[in-house]
Amino acid sequence: MDRLKLDDWCEKAVLGLTLAILIFSPLAIGCVRPQEFVVVQWLTVALLAIWLCRFWLNPKHRLLWTPVCWAALAFMIYAVIRYSFSDIEYLARQELIRVLIYGFLLFAIITNLHRIELTQIVFITLLTLGMLISLYALYQFLSGSEYVWHFLRPEAYRARGSGTFISPNNLACYLAMLLPLGLAYTLTGRLTHVQKVLVGYASLAIFAGIVSTVSRGGWLATAVTLVCFFAFLVRQRDYRLQSLFLGLALAGVAAGCLGLAKLSEGRKEKLAAASATKEVRLRIWQPALAMWKDHFWFGVGPDHFDTRFRQYRPPDDALQVRPGRVHNDYINTLADWGLVGLVLVGSVWVVFYWEVIRSWKYVQRSQNDLAAKRSNKSSLVFGGALGLLAILVHAFVDFNFHIPANALLAAALLGLVIGHFRFATERYWFTARWPLKIVITLLLLTGVTYLGMQSWKHTIECHWRVRAEESLNNPTNRIAAFKQAYAIEPKNSETAYDLGETLRLLSWEGGQGYQETAAEAMTWFEKAMKLNPYDPLSNIRYGMCLDWLERHGEAEPYFKKALALDPNGFYASAHMGWHYFQVGDYIASKKWFERSLNLYWAENPIARVYLEILKQKIPETSNR
Repeated sequence: MDRLKLDDWCEKAVLGLTLAILIFSPLAIGCVRPQEFVVVQWLTVALLAIWLCRFWLNPKHRLLWTPVCWAALAFMIYAVIRYSFSDIEYLARQELIRVLIYGFLLFAIITNLHRIELTQIVFITLLTLGMLISLYALYQFLSGSEYVWHFLRPEAYRARGSGTFISPNNLACYLAMLLPLGLAYTLTGRLTHVQKVLVGYASLAIFAGIVSTVSRGGWLATAVTLVCFFAFLVRQRDYRLQSLFLGLALAGVAAGCLGLAKLSEGRKEKLAAASATKEVRLRIWQPALAMWKDHFWFGVGPDHFDTRFRQYRPPDDALQVRPGRVHNDYINTLADWGLVGLVLVGSVWVVFYWEVIRSWKYVQRSQNDLAAKRSNKSSLVFGGALGLLAILVHAFVDFNFHIPANALLAAALLGLVIGHFRFATERYWFTARWPLKIVITLLLLTGVTYLGMQSWKHTIECHWRVRAEESLNNPTNRIAAFKQAYAIEPKNSETAYDLGETLRLLSWEGGQGYQETAAEAMTWFEKAMKLNPYDPLSNIRYGMCLDWLERHGEAEPYFKKALALDPNGFYASAHMGWHYFQVGDYIASKKWFERSLNLYWAENPIARVYLEILKQKIPETSNR
């Protein structure tokens, strides 16, 4: 078999692996869990390995390298540098791996999937997948289903469609990126009548899926893209009537979905509660901006916002739970990566849309007649650019760039559109010859080696952590599983904490050798404190172990350290009250429990129970 034949098979393998990533990621609840994302890691490793083979099989293999690629590469390099001096190595490394995967996928698509027939396969696959997920979401919305696959959804999501995602907001963004692509092909694509009917049906189903999510951010992003879509087409006389019919069809689908839902009072209450929680998200922005101002240029570190948030938490009862993300990708980028990171990420999008405008006239066909105006090239560029606009709009009120399935789809659309820049000029083509071939080979080998090693470690770690979670009622097996996970990945503070907490609970059962078990738990909490110096929980548990061993004088500094790390956290205040209760200082204990309740009233059983006990311990409190 000659080299060109092998190169052709490699190209097909790249296509297959890309499709596997794009299909698996949304179906696996968005790949938000490590055990699903590790599959994407392995697929990316295989993709890079096949791409590397193409460089050596085809001596004329060319590299498409546009200005957007320089901007993306600059951020990838910055991500590596910023990771190297991060405070919490494990968190920063996982975020770095995600950035590298998105970047490598982008470059692989640009260079390997630029042929029209290949982009059509990707388009058909994505549109079909989006339609099927939308129909599932519509079923959830109309039936009030509580499940995504076998996963039970949170209460606030049960009146809304989320498809194969847990959060309806994430699905709304995913579908909003696909909708303009389907609509563009329906109206402006060079398709047969049957193909247009099928693509149009899929687009309407995707729009129905967006409606079923009841996501205000998703609706806003969709509205902005549709306004841009129709504003562009109505300027062209030949598309005005078709645009009108399509707009009426979309309005009919929206009215039909909402009408068929027939929301009960219970469902309305859930939707109202979900809407109220969105208002809470806006309150997260202020502490996030304060965090960025303290770390102006480089941020607090990749994926560090959630851990560092406790130090900036205001005394707000709505912000007592872990926020996870800022619910604004732009502010989140400032907090994690600093102004340098935001400028580098922003440059990718600025250069991208500048290139779209520059290349637009080259991807259109002749303007002589309507049939000639139809072009699949222009449909993909037009629809893809608007689809990417959707996630950029949604990013103002959510964190979809941190949902792997959505980030991977965005990278894929970016790569597919960038691939069409070749119609504007040949200046971005580079033949892979010496010494460029050596440079690219070393980069790909580095990517394969690093991601391969990390994927191997991550696979084993996920296996043992899942085993530990499955052994919740068997402390012996749970401890053994966590120790195996820690042995393969000794930088994960959560594993050290979970191991210490399992040992602490076992010690508190009071069996033989409980002192030794508590001492062993303390060693793991100490490791967790070193791996993540900003987490107050390890300090709290360490202090609780000391109180359990009646070493009260040594315990107090750990509770104070926890309060310093989370000064406005109800949980840290409640445990300071718990500590004073153990030493018999009931007046101080009461003060801290009351402060804890003032910070968070809804779910605070520790403060409630102990304050009831203190009414008997301090007689005068019952008379007040």
